[in-house]
Amino acid sequence: MSLPSVARTGEPALVAGTELVGEFEDSGYREPPHLVCRPDGQIVRLPPLLYQVVRVLAGPLPGGREAVLAHVAGELTGQTGRQFGVEHIEFLIDEKLAPLGVTTRSDGSPPPPTPRADPFLAFRFRLAVLPERATWFLSGLFAWLFRPALVVLTLGAFVATEVWLALTQDTGAALRAVLSSPADVLLVVALAIASCAFHELGHGAACRYGGVRPGAMGCGIYLVWPAFYTDITNSYRLGRAGRIRADLGGVYFNALFVLGLGALYAATGSPLLLVAVLSVHLEMIQQLLPTLRFDGYYIVADLVGIPDLFKYIGPILRRFVLRRPQDEQLRALKRWPQIVVTVWVLLLIPVLCLQVGMLLLNLPEVLRADWQRIAMLAADAGSSGGVLAVAAAAIQIVLLVLPLAGLALVLMQPVRLLAGRLRRA
Repeated sequence: MSLPSVARTGEPALVAGTELVGEFEDSGYREPPHLVCRPDGQIVRLPPLLYQVVRVLAGPLPGGREAVLAHVAGELTGQTGRQFGVEHIEFLIDEKLAPLGVTTRSDGSPPPPTPRADPFLAFRFRLAVLPERATWFLSGLFAWLFRPALVVLTLGAFVATEVWLALTQDTGAALRAVLSSPADVLLVVALAIASCAFHELGHGAACRYGGVRPGAMGCGIYLVWPAFYTDITNSYRLGRAGRIRADLGGVYFNALFVLGLGALYAATGSPLLLVAVLSVHLEMIQQLLPTLRFDGYYIVADLVGIPDLFKYIGPILRRFVLRRPQDEQLRALKRWPQIVVTVWVLLLIPVLCLQVGMLLLNLPEVLRADWQRIAMLAADAGSSGGVLAVAAAAIQIVLLVLPLAGLALVLMQPVRLLAGRLRRA
């Protein structure tokens, strides 16, 4: 339930627009947290005791600060069997809930500024393109595709199409033919962008099928890749099956896109459609990787019921590499989620180190090759003089430059952090 502003002068209250979601279903924690949605749309996880305070503040309250605090203390005492006084409730509100942006301070004054969470390797460079209302409308047009019978038929047709293409078609010849035609290059890029957008619409449609509202859709740069995104924070309101369906919705819509391209290819025999299918395959493989915050990562997180796996890297390395005692973060997890997260972390670290090492090792050669490729594209476009050739060259140059720009942005973050710490020191 979404709560209006109920604050009266000098009295604690929930921040206007705060919504109580309830218990985090199928969580990997020994004591399941409860969820509260802040007015800015961010989900906050609260332990049961703090959630009980929020629930009491959401109900009818007496007038006066002391009366409200005494009322909350009495309700908590009755619900938990533990003795709470006014000073305890004042502490919980001022030191725990107000800093999270969930309630005002105990004297009714506004809470301190609460910046949005900044998790490790998160998608930071965002530009919203479609507002929530537009996403809700578009996702409603495709939500019916998640009916179980249709999902089974789609996956069967996808497997059959993949077998047919793999056994009977020459993708290498099609790729060579497309690269020799600027118009075909432009069309393949357009189809790849359409596939990415349709992928994100799949996440939104899966949310709507599950009964929750998807957020805005947009684009930006994730690490070094141009990327689209859909805000599916509300999928945390669903159980494990609903969350995983939302995670897989994008790849499922990629499969639908491949079926459409395959049908067009069967009818026309155009090699650019075969190359477009290849580009969608690469997108699907990338999205299923569990090492970065792609769909595969969220599938693992929702499977074990732990929203942010990256924050367990430090505790697990201290426990299994430095042989230190298990800290509170790990003790809070159930046994099988703890095992899965441990395996994920111990596999992730060498993979990330290998990827970063290869990137830094090959960076000079990549820069040199990209510069030569850009110069060649610019020269070819200038000599041809054709509009399509110039447009195709411009798109390829942008695709070469964007990862380098993204890499520069990523490297600037730790540099700024280090510079800030040095200034403070």
